[in-house]
Amino acid sequence: MTRREFIWSVVRTGGSAAAALSALDLRESSSPPSLPDRRGDGGGKHILVLGGGLAGLSAAYELRKLGYSCTILEARTRPGGRCWSVRGGDTTSEIDGPTQTAAFDSGHYLNAGPARIPHHHSLTMDYCEELGVELEMFANDNEAAYYYVEGEGPLADQPVRARKVETDLYGYTSELLAKSVHEDKLDTPLSSRDEERLLAYLRERGALSDDFSYEGTARRGYESNPSPTSDAELADPFTLESIIKSGFGDEYSDAYGFHQQPTMFEPVGGMDRIPQAFAEELNRDLEYGAEIDGIFKQADGGVEVSYVDAHNRPQKVEGDYCVCTIPLSVLSSIENNMSTEMTEAIDAVDFSRTGKIGLQFSRRFWEEDEYIYGGVSRTSMDITQIWYPNYDFFADKGVLIGYYNFGDTAEKVGDLDAVGREELALEQGSKIHPQYREEFENSFSIAWHKTRYQEGGWADYDEETRETYYSRLTEPDGPIYLAGDQISNHPGWMNAAFKSAHYAVRRIHDREAASPPTSSSGE
Repeated sequence: MTRREFIWSVVRTGGSAAAALSALDLRESSSPPSLPDRRGDGGGKHILVLGGGLAGLSAAYELRKLGYSCTILEARTRPGGRCWSVRGGDTTSEIDGPTQTAAFDSGHYLNAGPARIPHHHSLTMDYCEELGVELEMFANDNEAAYYYVEGEGPLADQPVRARKVETDLYGYTSELLAKSVHEDKLDTPLSSRDEERLLAYLRERGALSDDFSYEGTARRGYESNPSPTSDAELADPFTLESIIKSGFGDEYSDAYGFHQQPTMFEPVGGMDRIPQAFAEELNRDLEYGAEIDGIFKQADGGVEVSYVDAHNRPQKVEGDYCVCTIPLSVLSSIENNMSTEMTEAIDAVDFSRTGKIGLQFSRRFWEEDEYIYGGVSRTSMDITQIWYPNYDFFADKGVLIGYYNFGDTAEKVGDLDAVGREELALEQGSKIHPQYREEFENSFSIAWHKTRYQEGGWADYDEETRETYYSRLTEPDGPIYLAGDQISNHPGWMNAAFKSAHYAVRRIHDREAASPPTSSSGE
């Protein structure tokens, strides 16, 4: 039985899909995995932490509380890894790609990697509280944003407000289900009282008329707004046929996806406030510009790491354990003496291709002209999504995400130079917002699969790879423990990085607790 079949079998027998997902560890737990008492003397042990992203930083943070000494080696000149808020003056040089320097005005930024925090990602929320990272609301969905689909049908090739499409789809599907209840065509038998309750819900949910027909509703907006001298004029709904034929059914909000349900948050001032807060706590243990070129288990049970430091000098450092958070896409090319089984597992995992562009405009026309405050417009074009900033409402300028794309589309767009990416974002974005060209000032783009020290967005497991290799990656290879959101059942999320770090820390601490004490000389 496949996982999908198991979940549906639970649902069909009256169970909970959420419970089934939790049983398979496919759903984020509402409570974090327990760590040992966050105090200790560490027994004099030294831990090497490879990578100063969220997993590496949080692992070192917890290990230090337990009394261990840590050395954190980070190849970049900043903390956070993929958790990066691009600001004016920041640069990036991609593999066989463009070198760019951001020209955003002071106070403006692009969250090039993670950009939102679900309310139930408890470790992320707890760390923000513990480290004093102030949060603000993130509008993942906005009914004032647009759908734009290229192709056939009466609604194609034009921006359509999300509230109109979604309201009409809710209405028509509610109508169909209501009529099905009336005609006794539901598979599950309902009592008369149950039918009444279901129909009452559908009438309210879908804004249906007394005969359970969908004829439109004020929820989707007005043809003309009410004034002191005139009543509002309701707009006619789109027909179900026009919505389907125009392809809007393929472009939908993921507000009901478990990791994207409101309420969502973001740090005030940029997502990099989180790694910066960790780095301030760990400053004395954190070495930047350390490009690792070798990871070797030692005969005495420890580990040695070789690297080139920020001054291009070869260095070596030894530790009792190693927490390696280097992306598997990069780790696979680093010399090591890990087991054959571990290296095969590392090599087997693909990483997603994904990219973003930040566009700075001289005027926040999406707010001033179209009353869009935060949220996402979704399209069938290569730009895929447009994200509107959730901060500094009513400011003079703003940076929006002009595209956020994935897979083959991200690879195609990522193969363009910086000017080509900018032109694509402006050309396609102008189909939704004609103000683009007149108000545009500058851009900064990133293709994560072409970015040094990352080489991909997040681990992209298929079912076979996860079944065959994932369990090996979760186990230590001698003194070496892997961590990062790649060692997770929901890669790509910051909370996954924190959970994997806690898992590695717990395993190391339990291992030390189970080890017999070392006898001192003369005893």
